[in-house]
Amino acid sequence: MAYTATVDDQQVSCGEDQSMLDAFLRAGVWMPNSCNQGTCGTCKLRVLNGAVDHGDSPADTLTAEEREVGLALACQARLRSDAVVETLGGAAGGGITHPLRDLMATVLGNDDIARDTRRLRLALSEPLAFHAGQYVELTVPGTQLRRQYSLANTADEDEVLELHVRSVSGGAATERWIFDGLAVGDQIPVTGPLGDFFLPPEDSDDGGPMVLIGGGTGLAPLIGLARTALSRDPGRRVLLYHGVRGVDDLYDLDRMAELTTVHPAFTFIPVLSHEAPAQGTAHRAGLPTDLFVDDIDSARGWSGWLCGPPPMVEAGVKAFKRRRMAPRMIHREKFTPATD
Repeated sequence: MAYTATVDDQQVSCGEDQSMLDAFLRAGVWMPNSCNQGTCGTCKLRVLNGAVDHGDSPADTLTAEEREVGLALACQARLRSDAVVETLGGAAGGGITHPLRDLMATVLGNDDIARDTRRLRLALSEPLAFHAGQYVELTVPGTQLRRQYSLANTADEDEVLELHVRSVSGGAATERWIFDGLAVGDQIPVTGPLGDFFLPPEDSDDGGPMVLIGGGTGLAPLIGLARTALSRDPGRRVLLYHGVRGVDDLYDLDRMAELTTVHPAFTFIPVLSHEAPAQGTAHRAGLPTDLFVDDIDSARGWSGWLCGPPPMVEAGVKAFKRRRMAPRMIHREKFTPATD
């Protein structure tokens, strides 16, 4: 059975077992979204009338008091009647989006690039429209488990997706699949694009300085963002910090060196938190969020982009604010562990 959700005079059909967010995005109606697991609260909306099933909405993301006043998580809630809803952060159609789609992909490569890290290259059955910085979901074969991985691509690289995957001990998608048995030629269901971690449209991008800080494989979407920003303005000042534990966790240094050569205003800073940098290298010791504070006296007029573990992202927000970056210019993508 299908129900109709009305948001800002737009009507969307929602299946009984389909989340509101999934229905909106497939219909090409933009809704804020980030984790799509119910943990971030980005997709929170208000149900003005109608009934919903909150499903697995976590109590710490959607409290009992919030449910009583009509709030719901669009990524978790299912309609149980026709409903009228409104987003909390402005008009639902205000963002520029690409419809959510299901495609099949063929594995072109599954290669080690750093300690416990692989580059997964997937050829799509047809091009997928997305914004640099967004992510896709993969379904683990033989299960209903879905895992999210950020794209390292720019928007014009829409036929072969590049994902950076770090192994998780006991992980159903990593240790027991991607790192153990996934082979070139295998077919994988892919759903995307998802997430709102992307640059504003070119006609509204102010072209100001950018700082991007990634932890581990949080580097992936930052590569796409940096390359997109530099293609718009080759002389734009862009700082990219990559924080890892040790030198064996670094990767794509050649790619970063090439960007530096082509774009002198681009700076890449590899940061080691648990090892002393070797002499003669450009590696620095410490935490990338602390080094940014050391390096930049004022970030007024800058935009900041953070991707990685939640503690690093939270430290980055504080660092940006210390340097007077406007809160509306701070963008974040937290990598949170998935649960089976």
